[in-house]
Amino acid sequence: MKRVNYVGKDVSLGKNVDIWHFTYVGNHTRIGDNVTIGSLVHIDYLVEIGNNVRIEGSVYIPPYTKIGNGVFIGPGAVLTNDPYPPSSKLEGVLVEESATIGGNASIRAGIKIGRGSIVAMGAVVLSDVPPNVVVAGNPAKKLYNVSEYHRRKTAWERS
Repeated sequence: MKRVNYVGKDVSLGKNVDIWHFTYVGNHTRIGDNVTIGSLVHIDYLVEIGNNVRIEGSVYIPPYTKIGNGVFIGPGAVLTNDPYPPSSKLEGVLVEESATIGGNASIRAGIKIGRGSIVAMGAVVLSDVPPNVVVAGNPAKKLYNVSEYHRRKTAWERS
């Protein structure tokens, strides 16, 4: 099976990187080890992606974004880089280690998603997310901490 992708100039790909169909990786991007990138993903230029990251299909990652180790980004999530489009100043998103961004979430330019935090599906994140919390809604607001999330997840899996 042939995969048709575009990988730009001076891109650094770590070991065990799996890039699915019709994906774009822009110039001067660094991707760590053990990364899976789904189909129809657009990773723009000057992006840094850590190790053990999973990016599902149809995700947009803008220039200047930094994604830490162990991050999961669900399908259709959009990270942005221009809070006042179109402007001449761009700013990426910082997603810290072990964070999760649910499917179809939208993250405003310049936002920091704290370590271990979870952004619920469809959330619209307009301000920084502290570490180890769950946020949801439009605009996204804190629901509870990550320990409560794991308690609820475990109860749901056992039911």
